[in-house]
Amino acid sequence: MEEAYQRYLIIEKNVFVIFYSGERAKNKILKICDAFGANRYPFSEEFGKQAQMLKEVSGRLSELKTTIDAGLKHRGNLLQTIANQFEQWSLLVRKEKSIYHTLNMLSMDVTKKCLVAEGWCPVFATKEIQDALHQATLNSNSEVEAIFQALYTRESPPTYFRTNKFTSAFQEIVDAYGIARYQEANPTVYTIVTFPFLFAVMFGDWGHGICLFLATLILIVREKKLASKKLGDIMEMMFGGRYVIMMMAVFSIYTGLIYNEFFSVPFPLFGNSAYECRDLSCEYRQLPYATVLLDATTDGLIKVRDAYPFGLDPVWHGSRSELPFLNSLKMKMSILLGVAQMNLGILMSYFNARFFGSSVDMFQFIPQMIFLNSLFGYLSLLIIVKWCTGSQADLYHIMIYMFLSPTDDLGENQLFPGQKTAQLVLLLLALVSVPWMLLPKPFILKAQHENRHQGESYVPLQVEESLQAEANHDSHDGHEEFEFGEVLVHQLIHTIEFVLGAVSNTASYLRLWALSLAHSELSAVFYDKGKVEHRSTGSEVPRLHFSGVPSRISAVAELNMYFADEVAVTFVKLMIILLGCRFNNIVILIVGIIVFVFATVGVLLVMETLSAFLHALRLHWVEFQNKFYLGDGYKFCPFSFSSIGDEDDY
Repeated sequence: MEEAYQRYLIIEKNVFVIFYSGERAKNKILKICDAFGANRYPFSEEFGKQAQMLKEVSGRLSELKTTIDAGLKHRGNLLQTIANQFEQWSLLVRKEKSIYHTLNMLSMDVTKKCLVAEGWCPVFATKEIQDALHQATLNSNSEVEAIFQALYTRESPPTYFRTNKFTSAFQEIVDAYGIARYQEANPTVYTIVTFPFLFAVMFGDWGHGICLFLATLILIVREKKLASKKLGDIMEMMFGGRYVIMMMAVFSIYTGLIYNEFFSVPFPLFGNSAYECRDLSCEYRQLPYATVLLDATTDGLIKVRDAYPFGLDPVWHGSRSELPFLNSLKMKMSILLGVAQMNLGILMSYFNARFFGSSVDMFQFIPQMIFLNSLFGYLSLLIIVKWCTGSQADLYHIMIYMFLSPTDDLGENQLFPGQKTAQLVLLLLALVSVPWMLLPKPFILKAQHENRHQGESYVPLQVEESLQAEANHDSHDGHEEFEFGEVLVHQLIHTIEFVLGAVSNTASYLRLWALSLAHSELSAVFYDKGKVEHRSTGSEVPRLHFSGVPSRISAVAELNMYFADEVAVTFVKLMIILLGCRFNNIVILIVGIIVFVFATVGVLLVMETLSAFLHALRLHWVEFQNKFYLGDGYKFCPFSFSSIGDEDDY
């Protein structure tokens, strides 16, 4: 501050001395100096006077410097005193500006003696507002109390949902798509569970889930301290969604236990597999924690114990059939979850229609449910039946020839008696539901419009009754001109969108399978750089043999030890990866491990988390909410001092 002040005080000048002879030359020089605004100082020819002048000028300079320094010090003290209260004053000014900005929205009554304000308030806050107005009347010693009255209006009210620190982030996710119309069903109620669950289906690894949970736990434990700080944009976003990330982590642990993957490593949580080889023709190897079958199919195996009670049997991991089995499992599971969520969305459209009293939309709900479940609900049923019966039927063949050759014999693809007849009935229902969705609604709306306007001029409504009627009608029920062609085209577009969307949305849920497979395989790639095999030596303690490493370090890989848990095995694998890269220096090994850990965190715990989050967001915004959610409302934003920020400009 002082440097800037001094910089502005500095004035650059040129100093010059002129020697002349003669009075005429002196007069010319004086005129030139006056013309250019130069300051002239007489300089005596006597040395005594020169010394006296130098002494006087030096004294004046010293006095001026002392005065300036004292002024700067005094100014600094004043600024320091003001600085302690500057934030408080600035906030007070912003509050005053916001108050007067709000008061400018009020209008004067006809007598110009009072202000009239119209606004929205939640119904539950009516009593609080009345109490606040009464208290304001008492505090101001006013003789007339403020009048509070509910009014009817044609305007659509804003939307307000009461949230807390747990549900607010989920509500923001839904609001980012669109604010709910007034009294429309709020998808957040279901999103609190379905969003983290669908994320976890794609991020199913309970090791990664634990890491994500611990990172979120730090934000939750320190939330009071972090809430009072100014964080960066990314950290502010993560802190605001800390409970969303926590739910994502918890569900990831759950789905990871179902997939039986801990950093891609299976855990024998419930003992060995339920199946063993019938004879020596089945290739397998015995590990201390499980029997790993290289050809893990139930053909040629005998069931020696009960099926795995929870999660995936660890015998599938590492077998030749692992990828085909997991592909089939996750693909079918994705279809089941998708059809279930889309049915929930259509069901919510019915509840919306019933709440608003729209019989037309309730009538449209029936063909939508019939169409979706005649095709993909039936596919979900086939998946469950195939799982329960162990049938080898080809579901692709069944669904394709259900359309191409519905009357052909199913043969070995028949899952239950009467399947061909059921498919014919479902196919006919799906075909009938399309014109059912298209035609009735435009004609019903046309009939309602004609009946509503017929004879209305003979029975005029009172003002309040008219306003109530207008408030209860939707946008199609106003007194605007009814265009049947426009309504028919709109319904045609809606029908085509639903029919094509039923197919595309179901296919879109296959991203659950694709992302889950990608996450699992990527995790396995990081883990399986050093391939670990347990080879039985005939003793009680197995010998670990590490393959795929250079011969010059193969002796190091023969470790006669038993690892009680897979975490130790994971650490040894990391070491073998680095040894395989021909690093023998311990410092380089430690640096390599750090690089490996950071690469794993950066790819699997950051990039994969963001990818799965965005895909879960897409499934909720498009596949789920477009079945019932209009999202054309506007948010209730009450006046509040807490919402005043530094960037507010009134």
